[in-house]
This record gives sequence, C-alpha cells and structure tokens, in this order.
Amino acid sequence: MPTTATTARRKKNSRRDDEAPLIPILARKVREIEAKAQRGKLGPTNRVKFQVIAFLVREERARVKTDTAITENTRAELLKRLDGIATILAKTAARDTSLIQLLEADQAASPVAQRMRRDWLIESGAELPPEELVITDRAPVVHTEVVPAALAERQVTPPSIESRLMANPFLEPDLTPRSTSTPRRRLDSWELMGPLYKAFESGAGGSAASMELPPLPEYDHVSPRGLEMMVHQSRLVEAVRAGHRSFLLADEPGLGKTAQSVLAASVANAYPLLVVVPNVVKMNWAREVERWTPQRRATVIHGDGDTIDAFADVFIVNYEILDRHLSWLGNIGLRGMVVDEAHFIKNLTSQRSQNVLALAGRIRENMPGGQPLLMALTGTPLINDVEDFDAIWRFLGWSTGEKPTAQLMDRLEATGYTPADKSFYPAARDAVISMGIVRRKKKDVAADLPDKLIADLPVELDDDYGRSIRDAERELGERLAAHYHRIITARGTSGRAALFEPGEIDEDIVRLVAQNELELSRAAGTSGDNVFTMVRKIGQAKAQLAADYAAQLQRSVGKVVFFAKHIDVMDQAEAHFAASGIRAVSIRGDQNSTARQEAIDAFNGDEEVGIAVCSLTAAGVGVNLQAASNVVLAELSWTAAEQTQAIDRVHRIGQDEPVTAWRIIAAHTIDARIAELIDQKQGLAARALDGEAVDDTDTDSVQLGALMHVLREALRPTVD
Repeated sequence: MPTTATTARRKKNSRRDDEAPLIPILARKVREIEAKAQRGKLGPTNRVKFQVIAFLVREERARVKTDTAITENTRAELLKRLDGIATILAKTAARDTSLIQLLEADQAASPVAQRMRRDWLIESGAELPPEELVITDRAPVVHTEVVPAALAERQVTPPSIESRLMANPFLEPDLTPRSTSTPRRRLDSWELMGPLYKAFESGAGGSAASMELPPLPEYDHVSPRGLEMMVHQSRLVEAVRAGHRSFLLADEPGLGKTAQSVLAASVANAYPLLVVVPNVVKMNWAREVERWTPQRRATVIHGDGDTIDAFADVFIVNYEILDRHLSWLGNIGLRGMVVDEAHFIKNLTSQRSQNVLALAGRIRENMPGGQPLLMALTGTPLINDVEDFDAIWRFLGWSTGEKPTAQLMDRLEATGYTPADKSFYPAARDAVISMGIVRRKKKDVAADLPDKLIADLPVELDDDYGRSIRDAERELGERLAAHYHRIITARGTSGRAALFEPGEIDEDIVRLVAQNELELSRAAGTSGDNVFTMVRKIGQAKAQLAADYAAQLQRSVGKVVFFAKHIDVMDQAEAHFAASGIRAVSIRGDQNSTARQEAIDAFNGDEEVGIAVCSLTAAGVGVNLQAASNVVLAELSWTAAEQTQAIDRVHRIGQDEPVTAWRIIAAHTIDARIAELIDQKQGLAARALDGEAVDDTDTDSVQLGALMHVLREALRPTVD
C-alpha cells in the first residue's frame, strides 16, 4: 500500500504533468532509445523514434516558452525537463554519430515518423487539426539501378555471358495488368514495423513460426530416381506447387534446406536461378543441384567469372564477389533467387546486404507477373535482436523497412485489429508467418535423428601464461571499477544517487562503463589489453589442452570435428595431431572452393582421416561433416547462433549416432561467463520462432555482458 508521502509525490507529479502531458511520454521513449543505444541495437524503428523525439522536444519547448497560462516557475521546471531529454538525445547521438543528422531542425520526416508523432500527441491528449490526423504515404521511389556508382568500375561481364545475352537479347515482356490506384486502408495511418517486431519478440500467440503447408502428396513425383524427400521437405515443395513464391526457410540446421530450395526452383521453373552463398559451400551447392535436379546445369562463379557456363540454369556466387557481377546478373532475366545463410545480410549498411536487396528488387521488376521465387535460408535468423528480420523481410518483398508492402498490409488489415488492440500482436505475427515463414525443429520432423548434448569441460590454466591471463582480467576489472567510482563520485549524493544505499551497485552505470570499454576495445582491435585480446589469449592458452583432448577422443570414438576461432589455435592443434600420428584435414577461410571440398570429402569418406580442424567462421555454415558424432569447441564464439551452426555440421540428416559437443572452458576466467551468456541467448529464437514460453532474455551482446560481469566481480569486494 502506498504511503502518504508517496501519494503526495504522485499528486505533485500529476499536477506538473497536467501542464505538459507530452513530456513524460517523451521521457519514457527517450529512455527506451538510450537503453537500445547502449546495447548497440538502434535499428530502423528506433532511429525513427529518435527523430520524432527530437521533433517534439523542439515543438514542446517553443510551446512552453510562449504559453501564457503557466507560471514562470512551472515554465522553468518544464524547460529543465525538456533540456534533460535533449541531453539524453545528444549523448545518444555522440555514441552513434549517424544519429546527429536526425537532430537537425530541417531534417525531413517520413510518413512513418509523422504517424508516430501524431500517435504520441494523441496519447498526450492533444487535439490535432484534421490535416494532421490523416497522413498519406509518398509515391514509392522505383529503384531500377542495381549497380551503385561506387561499384560501377568493378563490374565485369564474362565473355560467355555476352554470348548468352546476344542469343536472347529480349526479356519476356511483362503483360500483367497493373493497379492504377491503391485503396485506402484502415492501417495506413499506423506505424506498424515496431509492433510487428514486438509481436515476434514477445512470441505473441505462443505457436511455432511456420506457415500452414499442404499435406504430404500421395506420390513423390519430384525427386530423381534413387532419392526420396522427407515429409517436411515434400510439404514445402507442395506449397511451391500451389503457387507460393517467397519463403523464409528457417528450419533448424541439418534438415535439408538446400535440397528443398533446389526442388522448389524445379517445381516453380524459376530458371535462370541465382544462388548467393558463403564461399565455403559453393561447390556443395553445385553438387546438390546435380543430385536433386540432374536435368539442370549449375555453374559456380569464381573471381571474374571467366570459366562459367553462361547457358547454365543455376548461377552460384559467394557474397564476397557478388559486387563485381551485379550488372550482368541484373540483366540476364533471373526468375528466382536463393540467399543461403541469410543472416549474413542482417546489417543493412553493409555492401553485401545492399547488393542482395538491389538484385532482388531488379528480379521483381523484370519477372513476368512480379512473382519470382525468392527464398532466404537460415537456421538462425535471429542473432541478438528481433530486428535481424528487417533485411530478410525486405529481400522477400514483405516490407520496405518503413512499412509492410501491399500483400502483408492486406493480411494485417484482414485481422480487424490495430496496434492499440492487444489481440493485434498474435494476429499480426500469424499474418507475417503466413507470408512464408517455415520453421521446423529436428525433434518434430526428424524423430529418428539422434540426440544432441553439449558438455562443458573446465580446464585449469595453471602455467605462467594462464596466470598472466588471470592477472590481465583482474587489471581490466580494476580499470573498469576505477571508471565506475569516478562516475559515482562525480554524481554526488543528490538526484539518482539518493536511490542507492552505500556500496549498492548502480546497474545503469555498470552498463555505461562496460559499453564505453567495449567501444574502446573495438576501436583498438588487437592492440592493447581489452576483452577481445584477452579472449584470444585464453584461446591460445587452451589450444594444447583442447587438441590433446580431441586426440584422445579420436582414438576412442573415431572421427572428431575440432572447431577454433583463430588461425594460430588451429595451427597448434594441427601440429599436435601430426605429432600424435593422427591424420587431419583443415577447413579454413583462405582455401579455394576446390581444396575445401576435397578436405570435406576426405573427412567423410576416408577412414584414415581422423580429425577435421575447422574455422568457426569459415566452416560453421553449410558444411556436412556427419561422418563424426563428436565435436570439440576449443574456443567459444561471441554468438549462440555461431555455436549452434558449428555443432549442426555434425547433427543433421544422415547422422545415426548421438552427437556430443565438448566445450573446452578455461575455469576461473571470463571464458566461463561467456559460455553462460551464450546459453542464455538461445531464448530469443525459442520465443520468437518456436513459440516457447521462455523467460525474457536481455538483448545485450555477449561481449557487453562479459564486460559487465568483469566489472561486477571487481566491485563485489566493496559491496560485501
């Protein structure tokens, strides 16, 4: 029950807010933005919020200054509160300098920003003129240019492609009738991207994120002789046969997404087909095309493409060289596009993402009927934040980033709800899922797939090198604690400081100090002592111990996959295996596709090869190593998704033994905390994609969480 003092304080705040009811709304919104910025998570929706807050602070300041109905004391108090909001905006912009332009008074506001401004003003009780209540969208800008000016000089056209273009110089004309007007929708005036992300973040509806698929056909008329699709694969192909053309295929790793997309292209006759993949799986994709659709020809693009078959049905290119092939790929008349490991494009500012989105836009423009086959494949679409969906939804044509596109808008409209209704969120999540999200878990569709176990093996780093690592971690904690205490001292005993007992830890300041250290560490890279160099040293210190355990494991159970993050750790392991008389192959990022595929084939097919030494980043996706059932993780990743992908190189269709992943953990170091944080990160996908009722997990990166842990440990003696 509230005390008399509390009640009086609430009444005082209520009277103060009556003079400017918009201010508490802005204060709440700016704190949300500040928290997101501290985590490095300012996606498109939050950037719009930042812009709208800046607009409204300026408007409200001008209103308060000229309001003759309030006293001078009230005016000074309100202006002080607005200055506090503006200060937070400025600090946030200093953290992310790309926000500075959004603070400019003449910065144009998008329709999304205008709608957000209107909704907040209505929430505050403001009466708006009719012209501000109805906000219309600008006419869409048609982007027909695939190649940005910066990449124009890099473009190549392989000689064989010129022959193909000359053989068929005209694209099939698109005679599909176009709508001349867009009907007015009830939801046009609402900002929808934020609510859509929220619907997935909260797991609204509690169901798995998988669209309704047709039943299993009576006969498999698609697979070539000698091969047979699994039930879950056949049902997706049937959806393509029924006319569906855009998919986020988010099946768990190891459930045959490559085969499903190859057969989907065959059923849709989506040729020529472009497949964009990580470099490590180019050759495997060519094999899968030949295996599942032997009547089709696939060609792999290397370098400038001098050796490609221009008349092939399927063009396979890796992300790294796509930029130089944009021009001819945009003009060859593609009818489909598959993006493998689609979480690679989640960063919209990267050239990689922009290249993929530009090509997808061109394919939609050129495709007769505007319905190309577009498939985004990834078992881990969410890495740290639900807005990782953004680029994938844009690629599939479900949203523009600012708003849903017409087909999704129609489905949202059909729900009958608005974001003001609680029922909107499960209905909206279902509407997006029905656009083509397909997510199946191994335990549901591959019941005969053996279990997977992750086992931690703590090791003691008790040599001089290990002791130096613990000393460095202690010094890092002391440095962070000194920064923390400087802020506490400067803050004094008034304001927020009064809320804390002596010695009590202020988590907001812990986060601020850790975020600052993380930014300094990123800027320093591999120089100096920071969280990145420390983790690398831990990996080097564990290398010999991890390699020795893998060697013992190989002698007792057979083939083993050894994952490491850094080249020097891989080098140490390979030297140890050679000295132990164990034949090993290596899968690294600096190999060409042929050498990498030869290593994979040798591991899976040659009984004399006992260990595959793999890079976490180069071999953690799209590689089949199911000849082994034991994995050794010598170094930890910074993301849960990367760890999952690595283990699922072994735990996939074709595996008939239980899989065990052995994580080598350096005891009594930051390594142990990183392992815990990685495990906690599994919650976002479980909630957003699988509809599981898991506890909310924060969206802090593992790096930030690890630094906050180091600081808390350093502060603990002063608290106790």
